[in-house]
Amino acid sequence: MPNLHASARPATPPGDPFTDRLADRARNRLHAEPAPTRIIEIGEVAAGIAVPERGGVRFFSSARDFDSLDGTVFRSTEQAARAARDRFREVTQPASRRARPLARRLEAV
Repeated sequence: MPNLHASARPATPPGDPFTDRLADRARNRLHAEPAPTRIIEIGEVAAGIAVPERGGVRFFSSARDFDSLDGTVFRSTEQAARAARDRFREVTQPASRRARPLARRLEAV
């Protein structure tokens, strides 16, 4: 007598090549969903976007202040955001603060 339970799965022929291939593909890292594109903002300034690609993320600037980073590939979105923050600091700090060497700041502490 056939199984009449509502929870029974529909019968698929054993070894169905289409179903097996989809299951293998789902487990394959090469066919995994790519990470989403991220917008990098520094305060209220949109610095650019980080687009995932093989080996990391590529940064595309959206403001002239960040054009020096445009096209650079970073290992992660966090690294791209850190570089954008550093670039923003360079652009917005007064020249007198930028000229002070790091060693002096460490001696004063």
